[in-house]
Amino acid sequence: MAVDKQALRILEQSNAFTGRHIGPDQAQQQAMLSELKLNSLSDLIEQTVPKAIRSLATSGESPLAIAPGKTEVQALKYLRSLADQNKVNKSYIGMGYYNTHIPNVILRNVLENPGWYTAYTPYQPEISQGRLESLLNFQQMVMDLTGMEVANASLLDEATAAAEAMALCYRSSRSKNPVFFVADDVHPQTIDVIKTRAEHMGIQVAVGNPNTDLEKHDIFGVQLQYPGTYGQITDVASIVAKAKEQKAMVSVATDLMALMLLKSPGELGADIALGSSQRFGVPMGFGGPHAAFFAASEKLKRSLPGRIIGVSIDRRGNPAYRMAMQTREQHIRREKATSNICTAQALLANISAFYAVYHGPEGLKTIAERIHRLTTILHKGLTTLGVQCNNSYFDTLTLKVGSQQEAIYNRALEAGCNLRRIGFDQLGISIDETTTAEDITQLLNIILGQGQDLDIQTIDNQITLFEGKSEGKSGLKDEHRRTDPVLTHPTFNRYHSETDMLRYLKRLENKDYSLTHGMIPLGSCTMKLNATAEMIPVSWPEFANIHPFAPRDQVKGYTTMINELETALATITGYDKISMQPNSGAQGEYAGLLAIRNYQEANGQAHRNICLIPSSAHGTNPASAAMVGMKVVVVDCDENGNVDVEDLKTKAEQHSDNLSCLMVTYPSTHGVYEEEIRTICDIVHQHGGQVYMDGANMNALVGIAKPGKFGSDVSHLNLHKTFAIPHGGGGPGMGPIGVRSHLAPYLPNHCVSPIAGDNEGMGAVSAAPFGSASILPISYLYIVMLGQQGLQKSSEVAILNANYMAEKLAAHYDVLYRGRNNKVAHECIIDIRPIKEACGVTEEDIAKRLMDYGFHAPTMSFPVAGTLMIEPTESESKDEIDRFVSAMIAIRKEVRKVQEGQWPTEDNPLCNAPHTMADLVDSDWSHPYSREEAVFPLKGSMNGKYWPTANRIDNVYGDRNFICSCPSIENYQEKD
Repeated sequence: MAVDKQALRILEQSNAFTGRHIGPDQAQQQAMLSELKLNSLSDLIEQTVPKAIRSLATSGESPLAIAPGKTEVQALKYLRSLADQNKVNKSYIGMGYYNTHIPNVILRNVLENPGWYTAYTPYQPEISQGRLESLLNFQQMVMDLTGMEVANASLLDEATAAAEAMALCYRSSRSKNPVFFVADDVHPQTIDVIKTRAEHMGIQVAVGNPNTDLEKHDIFGVQLQYPGTYGQITDVASIVAKAKEQKAMVSVATDLMALMLLKSPGELGADIALGSSQRFGVPMGFGGPHAAFFAASEKLKRSLPGRIIGVSIDRRGNPAYRMAMQTREQHIRREKATSNICTAQALLANISAFYAVYHGPEGLKTIAERIHRLTTILHKGLTTLGVQCNNSYFDTLTLKVGSQQEAIYNRALEAGCNLRRIGFDQLGISIDETTTAEDITQLLNIILGQGQDLDIQTIDNQITLFEGKSEGKSGLKDEHRRTDPVLTHPTFNRYHSETDMLRYLKRLENKDYSLTHGMIPLGSCTMKLNATAEMIPVSWPEFANIHPFAPRDQVKGYTTMINELETALATITGYDKISMQPNSGAQGEYAGLLAIRNYQEANGQAHRNICLIPSSAHGTNPASAAMVGMKVVVVDCDENGNVDVEDLKTKAEQHSDNLSCLMVTYPSTHGVYEEEIRTICDIVHQHGGQVYMDGANMNALVGIAKPGKFGSDVSHLNLHKTFAIPHGGGGPGMGPIGVRSHLAPYLPNHCVSPIAGDNEGMGAVSAAPFGSASILPISYLYIVMLGQQGLQKSSEVAILNANYMAEKLAAHYDVLYRGRNNKVAHECIIDIRPIKEACGVTEEDIAKRLMDYGFHAPTMSFPVAGTLMIEPTESESKDEIDRFVSAMIAIRKEVRKVQEGQWPTEDNPLCNAPHTMADLVDSDWSHPYSREEAVFPLKGSMNGKYWPTANRIDNVYGDRNFICSCPSIENYQEKD
C-alpha cells in the first residue's frame, strides 16, 4: 500500500505540541491582530523588533537551526531511550548526596502535582498561605535539629550555602583578620565553591586540620563539616573554643539525619549551621534540585541570606504567614545587598518538611538509628577481619585498603555498586535509609572477597546499641549523643497515617493560587505552561536516582541530553559555549561576571572593575557585580525607559581605563526593545569592556534575535522562565550561561567531577557539575517538542498577547513605556501613580483586589515604584486575557467611585481587599459596599470562585514582632 505522505504530515501536525503550548488558537490570534490593526505575526514582529537585531535581517540565515518539533509521544520515547542509557547503581558515595525513599503520598501529591509546582514565589501572601505554612515547618525543622534560633526558607545547595556563610562571617565577625579557615574534611565540592567565592572578595582561604592548624592563621571565620566528609565526628565544641579566642565565627555544615542522634551545632557553640535537606525525601537527581538549609544565632537574624518566612496577623487579627524582613530583597538593596540570592528551593524545602511531618520525630529517629546500626555492623565486620577504618562515625566509613583500592572498586562496579575513591589507597562507603541487611552482606563480600562466611545476624547480636552505655560498640560516643527533644510541635506529631497526610497536603494546596487556577501575569517572571509531558521524566529513576559524582560511563544518557540541550541553547542564543552549572538566575549572573573578571585578569586587565548598570536593572545585577568585587556605576534611562545613550557614552569614557562590563537586560526591564542596543554594546566594547546581557526576558527573543550575534558577550538564561521549568512556589530554577568563544575558557568547572573543555583550573559556582540536572529534561523536552517553528511562534505570540493586553488596558490606565511604533515587548507596565495621587488607591490595593476577581497580581512596584508590570506569556488564551482585562476595567470603575467620593478612601473594596469567606458571613458588616460586591465583583464569578484564606496581612506588625517558627497551637484557635 502506498504511503500518503500528505496524510502523514497532517496527522503529525494534529498531534503537534505547539498548539497545546500556545494559548490562543489561530482564530484568536487573528482577532487580536485585528485589534492591533495588523494582518499577521510577521507584521507585528516587523513593527516591534528593531530590524538591526532580527536574525533573518542580519544574516539571511534561518532563525533557528533546530529540528522540527516532535509530538509528545515521540519526544518522550526518544528521551526514554536516553534514560535507558543511564545505569542506576546502588550509591555509597555520600559526600552530601544519599539515596532516599520519597513517601508516595508526597511524590504524587506534591512533587508531581501542578497545584504545588506551578505556584509562584509568595510575594502575595494572602493567596500563598499553604506553602508559607509548609516553609515555616521547614524552618522549624531546621531550627530544632540544628539547635539554632533562626533559619531561612532554604538556599540553593550546601556548597553555595557555605559560601554565603563565609560572606556572613566576613561581615559580622568581630575579627578583622583576612583568613577564612576551612577544615580539610569539609566536602571537596564545598571547598571548591568557597574558594571561587573568596577569590574576588579579598578573602584568603586556608584549608587544614583545625585541631592542629587553626592557631597558625589569623582568622575571621571557620567552616567545619559535622560529621566530616570521611565519616569522622568532628569535635565541634573544642574548635569553637579555639576560634572564639581569635574572635572568629564558626559555621558548621551538617546533616539533618545525623542530627537526629548527634548533639546540635547550636548546643556545641556554633554561630551558623547549614547543609542539604536532600536526604529528607528528595531524589539525588544527578545533583539537584535540593533545598539547602541555613540557620544561625539570634544576633544574625537580620543578616541571613535568602528568604525568611514569618508570622504576622491579617486585617481581622488572625495569625497569617508572610515573607519576613522583605527589605533585604535584593531589588531594594542593589549593590549594598548582602547576597544576590533572590530565590530559594521552595518546592524541595516543602518536600523535605513534609517528609519530617509524615515520619515525625520517632520515625526519623528510627531511620537514623537503623542507618547507624547498619553502618556499625559493616564496621564490625570489616575491622574483625583486619580492615582499618574510622572508629567515629554516623553513616560513613573510610577504609584503608592500600593497593587493593582498584580491585575492590571494580568488584563493586561489577556488583552494581558505586564506592567513593579517596586518594590512592582508601575507599569511602556511606549508608542511607535505602540500605538493607542484604546490602551490608554484599558490601562485606565485595571488600573482603567471597567466602569469608560472615553472618550479619551474629555481628548484629554482638552490638548493644542504644541500650545504656555504647562506648566501644558504636561510632557515636556518649558525649556526642543528642539528649534534647526535637520536632515537638504538634504539626510533626499528628499526620502519620496516609489519610491524615493526604488531607493535610490537600488542605495546604487549597490555600494557594497556582497556574491551575488561572493566569499569573507577573512581569519579568514568565509564568507560562509547564507541560505535563515535560514534567513526567523528572520522576524517572534513571534521572532521579543518580549521584552527581557517579562514574561518567554510567550517565551516558544524561550526558547526551545535556550536550544536546547545550547545543540547542547555543543555537537559540548565538553564543559559542554554554555552561549548565549555575542553578539559579542569580548564580548565572555571578558565573557570567566571574568569567568576565577571570578573562580580564588572564589578559593583564585585573584593574578593570567598573560595572555599568542601567537604573532600570533588576536588583540582582548590582548585587552580583558587588560579589565579584566590581564597583557599580549607574547609567540613566531616558523618559521612554531606554538606556540614555549619551549618559552611557559619558560614563564609559569617564571610566574607560577601568571599565569591566555593562550589565543590560534585553528587551529592557521596562518592557521595550531598545533601538540602540547594538550601539550600546559597541560603546562598551570600544572602551575595552564586555557586555553582560541579562537573559530574564529571553522569551521575547527566541527565534527572533540572538544576543550572541548583536553584541553581547555573555548571558544567563532563566530556564524557569523562558524554557518552562516551573517556579515551584519560589524555586527551583536553573540559570545556565552562554558565552562567546573568548570567555569559554573561564566557565565554571568542578574539582570532583571535571567538565570536559578548555576551562581546566576554573573553580565551581555550584555543588554539582551540572547544577540541578534532574530538571533539565523539562527544558530539553520544551525545545524538542516545540522545534524550530514552535519556539519562534511562542515568542511571537508572547509579544502578541502583551501588545493586545496593553492596547485593551490603555483606555483605562497609562501604559508607562512603549517602543517603536507604540509597541511593547512581551510585557507592559501600567502606571498607578496618577491614581494614587488622585484618590489614594495604591498599586498594592489593586494587586490585592485582583485576588477577589480570581487573579494573581502582576509584578508590583518593579522596576518602577507605583506601577504594575504585566506579562501574559504565550500560553494564555484570548479568553483568559479578556477575563483579566475585564477585571482590571472593573477595578478602574471601583477606583472612580473612590475618586468621586461614593466610597470613602479609608473604607472601600480596594483598601480592604482581599475578602475571604469570613467576610461573607460577617455578622457585623458595616462597609459602604455589599458583601456581593466584595466577594463576587464580576457577573459569573460565583462559578469556580477562588477564595483567599487570609485577609490583608499586616507587614509592619510582622516586622516589629519577628517570629520565624511555628506558632503554638493556641494561635490557630478561632477568635471570638
